[in-house]
Amino acid sequence: MRNHSEVPAPLQGHEADHRGTPVGRRVMLGMIGLGALGVVAGSPVRNLLADSIDTVARKDPTGLSDLLPGNRFRYYSITSSVPEKNATSYGLKVDGLVARPTTYKLSDLAALPQQRIVRDVQCVTGWRVPETPFAGVRLSTILDAAGVSPEAKAIRFTCFDGEYTESLTLDQARRSDVIVATSMEDKPITHAHGGPVRLYVAPMYFYKSAKWLSGISVVKDVVPGYWEELGYDIDGWVGRSNGRDDAPTV
Repeated sequence: MRNHSEVPAPLQGHEADHRGTPVGRRVMLGMIGLGALGVVAGSPVRNLLADSIDTVARKDPTGLSDLLPGNRFRYYSITSSVPEKNATSYGLKVDGLVARPTTYKLSDLAALPQQRIVRDVQCVTGWRVPETPFAGVRLSTILDAAGVSPEAKAIRFTCFDGEYTESLTLDQARRSDVIVATSMEDKPITHAHGGPVRLYVAPMYFYKSAKWLSGISVVKDVVPGYWEELGYDIDGWVGRSNGRDDAPTV
């Protein structure tokens, strides 16, 4: 397994955005105070503050904002910038070994049966965000609509950052806890968290849940994804891979 210090971390499907100008000392101290307030005040205030902290974290090259009490997720990226997509510009292409290739707009995904999953999010570097809701369309629903060829054995995912890739076996992709997610924490997925659409593979480490999802290709064999090419396990089951013994996500 490649040493964490040799690649950006945490390694969970580039759960990140690019860094910008430093955050000033007064701003940082103020955010620390607000984060502490959120811990005391409870969920409604904490959620509001988390949105503000997220904005600061995306422009903080020091990484100090990752330590704020209200900051549930951490931000890293494998590219210097990622284009933003909206209801007009976004499209999810489904192709490869399928009978009916198609491209889904956000409205198309919203029209399909929806599933909500609440699980812990576990990063392979050790941090965990408990009881995080994701919602969207089962990947199996999209595959069934496409008509998967009998010779297919795997799925390859691509992202509109132009760099990130991931993969699952066909059996893994058909699990009920693997979704094409459009909602996170009961809100539309923001650009920073991989929106408007990302993959969510609930039982695996978060690097398998690719952000900024743009392509689903049905293929004959598993193609190692971005982090797998750098030494991480292709099958990233929480607690059963990458030399870790974390409790399974529940």
